[in-house]
Amino acid sequence: MSFSVADVRKDFPIFERTIRDGKRLVYLDSGATAQKPWSVINAESDFYAKHNAAVHRGAHQLAEEATDAYEGARSIVAKFIGGDENEVIFTKSATESINLVAYAMGNAEPGNRFALSANDTIVVTEMEHHANLIPWQQLSKRTGAKLSWFNVTQDSRLDLSNVNEIITENTKVVAVTHQSNVLGTINPLEAIVKRAHEVGAVVVLDACQSIPHMVVNVAELDVDFLAFSGHKAVGPTGVGVLWGKAELLDELPPFLTGGSMIETVTMTSATWAPVPQKFEAGVPNMAQAVGLGAALNYLTALGMDKIHAHEMTLTDYALKKMLAIPGIRIIGPENTVDRGATLSFTIKDIHPHDIGQYVDSQGVAVRTGHHCAWPLARCMNVPATTRASFYLYNDEHDVDALVEALLGAQAYFGRF
Repeated sequence: MSFSVADVRKDFPIFERTIRDGKRLVYLDSGATAQKPWSVINAESDFYAKHNAAVHRGAHQLAEEATDAYEGARSIVAKFIGGDENEVIFTKSATESINLVAYAMGNAEPGNRFALSANDTIVVTEMEHHANLIPWQQLSKRTGAKLSWFNVTQDSRLDLSNVNEIITENTKVVAVTHQSNVLGTINPLEAIVKRAHEVGAVVVLDACQSIPHMVVNVAELDVDFLAFSGHKAVGPTGVGVLWGKAELLDELPPFLTGGSMIETVTMTSATWAPVPQKFEAGVPNMAQAVGLGAALNYLTALGMDKIHAHEMTLTDYALKKMLAIPGIRIIGPENTVDRGATLSFTIKDIHPHDIGQYVDSQGVAVRTGHHCAWPLARCMNVPATTRASFYLYNDEHDVDALVEALLGAQAYFGRF
């Protein structure tokens, strides 16, 4: 039994408002950031109103309550992704999570398994968001390691035909997105993870576009590190997660140093606290972590399987309706096989930015641009795309509104 979208929308106060001269808000930009339910808003507000104190520091009651709430959120995250609590690190964003791994590897001293040299390679893919590309480019420059990548085929899939030639005995790290934020493509991780582990490389998974939309279990995927952001999973901004296998986190040098991440300190040396505190220097994003816990509880209550099934039904509906629009090109798979609820597209003779502005005038919020994936845009031979991304609070009426707005854009710009 699926959930009721009408009931879900009641949980999100933003849908009570109108935009553009009283039009109903049709929000189709959840790939950028999701809207927030009352339970998340209230959890964050309640923390500040009743329990605010620095975690892991004070001996007073407020500090105990704040610490319990913060560590309770860690427990929720661990359960949500199938990991252990001591493997969950809170950051300010998924971007910081990925940079944490990249910079920590750059800090590794010779002899550490994460130390890189000019003899090593780092593997990425052509469809990566800049957040999972640029940190590895910079690590390559700092260490001399070679950067290699998997290409994207014109049917919007990773070309794994040469996986053994791309991931070699010299490969130290493979960084890959679970689901493309542009194409919607869900990548076949099994073959990548298997080959990476055959040569002793670690796999870093960007799960920003998958964690909010489907069941993701780190033990089943067997990746080594995983990053996701809270704000895309109906949680607050300012909080992200890095999950890593415990034994790897133990070996990884710290990224930031300072208070709360130390065990002992003298004037000339320091030793590190156990994981996860080792990677959480300074006062953490306490209220945001609590809000993220509330967000994941909200998604769990609805059921991730139900959310995914709903999105696939909606995506199938949207694909059929949109492919009937003259001159449209879907930049991504044209079916629901191994793809998520993100549809990027172009319409002949109309710039994506113009499409975005026109549909916004009709109350439909979409994203336009290269979506922080310039290499992918070049690969697909487009200057930019318009992107509609669906979530649990969208239904067929939203798709119909989008299609009507796109047809209106064609009629409007066709006059010039």
